[in-house]
Amino acid sequence: MAILDAHAMLLDSLASWIGSNAPDFIVTLRASTWRDLVHSPAFPTQLVLLDLQLKEPISIEARVRTCRAAGAKVIVLSSLDTPEARSLAHDAGVAAFLPRTSSMREVMDVARAVMGVSVATRSWRSPEPIDATRPRLSAGESMALTLYVSGLTTARVAERMGVRYETAKTYLRRVREKYAKVNRPASKKAELAIRAAEDGYLE
Repeated sequence: MAILDAHAMLLDSLASWIGSNAPDFIVTLRASTWRDLVHSPAFPTQLVLLDLQLKEPISIEARVRTCRAAGAKVIVLSSLDTPEARSLAHDAGVAAFLPRTSSMREVMDVARAVMGVSVATRSWRSPEPIDATRPRLSAGESMALTLYVSGLTTARVAERMGVRYETAKTYLRRVREKYAKVNRPASKKAELAIRAAEDGYLE
């Protein structure tokens, strides 16, 4: 994976944390500018953690599309968590949009979901036994789940599905309830993303 962040200290901290706590990922590229990323012989990587607030003239849409064209999936990390920022990123095709307030464990759980890696590969804690039963989701529930774990807000899920906000909210509530009934709780968004990856909704 690659990490692109304008702050050198944060860049080193992210790479160090991943190296110590997420051995199923290897940081092969660290860059503080867009040019350093795309001109590196290590680019493209399978996954890119991308800082939204780079002070460079290249738009977020262009950066994401370039990564995707090269074969990399993109997770955007942003301290600017607004509907406009999310919309720009998702329209460009990011795999996930996460606020900077997310813990690194949440970030890496989403990264695993995006890459289709099972939660069982996590070395920093022993996973709970998982009931492999896949809950039966309706078409609406499946669509809402897929859109939501891709990083959209509930409001954006409703907009994409062409339904009311309360309807989208109900779909997601039912998804959580159905996973809970088969002993695969998914109360948090990161946990929902893992369940979606495990059950093939992100393929």
